[in-house]
Amino acid sequence: MDNKNKCINNDQSFSDVSVNVNKKREKYLEWHEFFMATAFLVAKRSKDPVSQVGACIVNKENKIVATGYNGMPTGCNDDDFPWSKITNDPLESKFLYVCHAEMNAVLNKNSADVKNCKIYVGLFPCNECAKIIIQSGIREVIYMSDKHSHKVETIAAKRMFEASGVKYWQYLPKSEKVVIDFNEINWNRQSQVADTPSCNLQNEEVAVPPSWNPQSEELAALFSYKEDHDNHIVLSRFDSDIYD
Repeated sequence: MDNKNKCINNDQSFSDVSVNVNKKREKYLEWHEFFMATAFLVAKRSKDPVSQVGACIVNKENKIVATGYNGMPTGCNDDDFPWSKITNDPLESKFLYVCHAEMNAVLNKNSADVKNCKIYVGLFPCNECAKIIIQSGIREVIYMSDKHSHKVETIAAKRMFEASGVKYWQYLPKSEKVVIDFNEINWNRQSQVADTPSCNLQNEEVAVPPSWNPQSEELAALFSYKEDHDNHIVLSRFDSDIYD
C-alpha cells in the first residue's frame, strides 16, 4: 500500500488505515438499526433468567423519548419476588408480577405523551401490552422476533392492532451483531492539527491499548514506538513527507 494513502480514520481501527479521513463515514448505524440496537441494549438490564426484552419509543423527529425492559415493579425487590416460570404455586410464578418492556417504556416516557410515536421491541407485544400501546397513541410497532405467533395472546394483539390502525412490521437486520467496544474511546484517533495529509505530524505522541501490536506492517509504515514508565505503548508519527 502506498504510504501517502495511509491515514487514520477517527472511527476505524489500525487494521484499516486506508480510509479517507476527509469525507463522511459510510459504516454508521441507520435509524432502524440504531433504535432496535438500543432496545436490545436496554434489555441487558433485565433480571429475567429466561427472556430479556427491551423497548425503545421514538418520536417523529427520530428522538428517543422512552426506553424500558421487563422487570419487577418499582419497590418490589428483585431478590424477594419469584422468577420461576413453572411452579405448582401460582403466587410463585413471575407472570403475576413482571412488568413487560413495552409497559415500562410507556410509563418511563420523558415527554408529555407518546402519541404518534413508534416503538421498537425485541419481541412482538402480548395482548396486554398491545392495549397499552394502542391507548398511549403509539401508531407503529417494529419488532424483531415473532416466536410466540402461535399463542392466543399474540393473535389477539395483532387483531387489536389491525382494528385500531396500528401498523406493525418485522425488522430484519443487515448484520447479526452490533458491537460496542469500550476500548475504542481510549484511543484518540483525531489529529490535533489541521485536517490535511501534508501537515506537520512530526513527534505527535498518543497512547494506545497494550493489546495492539505496534510492530504490525501497517503501523510500522506510519509510526515509531516506545514504552513509557507505565508500560503503555506510545506511538510517534514519522515526518509528514511520507504523505507528500
